[in-house]
Amino acid sequence: MILQVGVKVILKNKDNKYLLLKRSKRYPDAQFKWDIAGGRINTGSSLMDNLKREVKEETNLDLEKPVKLIAAQDILKSDKHIVRLTYLGEIEGEPKISDEHTDFRWFTKEEMESLKPEEIDKYLKGILNAGLVS
Repeated sequence: MILQVGVKVILKNKDNKYLLLKRSKRYPDAQFKWDIAGGRINTGSSLMDNLKREVKEETNLDLEKPVKLIAAQDILKSDKHIVRLTYLGEIEGEPKISDEHTDFRWFTKEEMESLKPEEIDKYLKGILNAGLVS
């Protein structure tokens, strides 16, 4: 079994809205579901450097303010164990998404929480259901 670490971030703007990205067909397990920016780490780089890289790659925005770790989750698959670390942070600007996504939208907390399971990444939904987003 392969062990991987992923870093993700729930990004909030100055209007108290959260950035969600719609995954492209490139991700069969999560295609066309709303998710947050992030991905697997490159070994040899810090978690924060990896998180900043992923945010830049996926949104073309710079993560400049400090972030807060809010969740650690296990994703168990038949061939790999992924440890997903999710942070909460603030961002400025409008994203320019990569080909990893088909759309982006700023959601209120209530709008995120009201998304149906088939519309949102299940690990993000778990974080929302646990009340970890303020």
